[in-house]
Amino acid sequence: MTGPTAPADADFGNLEANRRFLAERHLIRDGDRVLEIGTGRGTLLHELRSQGIDAAGVETSADRIAEAQARFGPLPILQVNGTALPYAADSFDVVLSFDVLEHIADSDAHVAEVRRVLKRGGWYLLQTPNKWSNTIFETIRWRSFTRWRADHCALHTARQLEERFRRHGFDVEFADVRVVTAFYREKVRRHLGPLGAFALRVANPDRLPLRWRTNLYVRARKR
Repeated sequence: MTGPTAPADADFGNLEANRRFLAERHLIRDGDRVLEIGTGRGTLLHELRSQGIDAAGVETSADRIAEAQARFGPLPILQVNGTALPYAADSFDVVLSFDVLEHIADSDAHVAEVRRVLKRGGWYLLQTPNKWSNTIFETIRWRSFTRWRADHCALHTARQLEERFRRHGFDVEFADVRVVTAFYREKVRRHLGPLGAFALRVANPDRLPLRWRTNLYVRARKR
């Protein structure tokens, strides 16, 4: 979670919904090697490894890596800058990223690099905010039409995601994942106030068609 009023001790993103995405679809199998891009405070990576999964991570922030390892011990997290991933081609069965893609200016370089490190038939499982809804939300949140764009510099619609991934040799599916959790409700209340909370009751985004959800959950399989 980013922005001018994000709690310092919060995990990034909707962790509960991300857990549900992984658990309900059983796309991580015994023996898979997994890479998490953007490990944040290390919670998800720690959980995966606690389940016996061969999982590693990359993170841009040295402070977050230090915090993750202080919380959970010597997690295998490498610091990266830019889009390059410090692994050989065909290294992973699954790559994960949650609330990451929208922050990467060179989306094509990122997707190409993920494809390089994935084995054939491997999955890139990701969540990213929908461009349509997030543009409105971030404008209200930052009280500016422009300030937030440096941070959320690569928002996509569902169609744009699908087209980009297919150009890079992926087959794409959108997953039905409920995102209106306690975290989500609190985020809306904090940034949009009573009106936002009322709107959430009237128009629950979990009832929208997949391509119009506020958060897009994607299963992209390398051809």
